[in-house]
This record gives sequence, structure tokens and C-alpha cells, in this order.
Amino acid sequence: MTNAILPDLGLDLRKAPDLTDPPTRRRLSPAAVEAFFKIAENWELRNEDAMALLGGLSNGRYYQLKRTRKGVLTQDELTRVSFLIGIFKALNILFSRKLASHWVSRPNRNPMFGGAPPLDALIRGGVPYMLGVRRLLDSRRGGR
Repeated sequence: MTNAILPDLGLDLRKAPDLTDPPTRRRLSPAAVEAFFKIAENWELRNEDAMALLGGLSNGRYYQLKRTRKGVLTQDELTRVSFLIGIFKALNILFSRKLASHWVSRPNRNPMFGGAPPLDALIRGGVPYMLGVRRLLDSRRGGR
């Protein structure tokens, strides 16, 4: 793979962590869990919406993570949190703190959302929509 041509996604995929590796997931999870709940609080998410953003966590697992802020996330959950962190960061670069905090819950006329709040699309569309929203916001701020 050293001679393989990698797509230019604005990041060096050779440096991406191996999320199938349990020690890597254990290392990354504490910061990801903390970041996720800070974003959920900032966006004033209902618990049901927060669980859905993480891929449909069970009530027990979600409330344990929320209460203890400890636990090892799956590869999918880490990927989702990574996208949500990028979306959160882009919103806070583009908009005032108040608008950045409410953007996900306000109706949006962008064709991607069809007049619904972006949160609905993020929940319904999962990882592909999270990637799409991240790209939309990055393009608006002049990124890739």
C-alpha cells in the first residue's frame, strides 16, 4: 500500500487511528465520551436524540455513559463522535455561539434538509449524513 494512490480528503489517512484495535478505542474513548456529552448539552439534545446520534444506544448503556462518563466506545460510535465534533467545530467557526448552539435544531431550507432541522437528517441518515453535513459546513468556511 505504500505506492497506492489515496484520495485527497484533506487528511492523511495513513495517520488515522485503527479503530478496530481495542487499546486504541480505550485510549480515544474517554475524550470522545466527554466531548459528545458537552456537545449534547450545548445543542440541548433530548436523551432520545443523543442516543440516536450514537447509533441507537440502549437506555442502560447510554445512561451509564452519561452518568459515569466512562466506557469504551465501538468503532462506529467513535466515528460518529468524530463527525459530530467536526460539525460542532465548524458551526462555532461559522456562526455566533448562540446560532451555533441552535443550528442543528432549527428548520433549514438547504435541499439537504428539506426544511427540517439538520438534527433530523443526522439521526435519520446516520454516518453518511454526518459526513455530508460536515462537508457542507467545511465548504462554507472555505475548507475542503
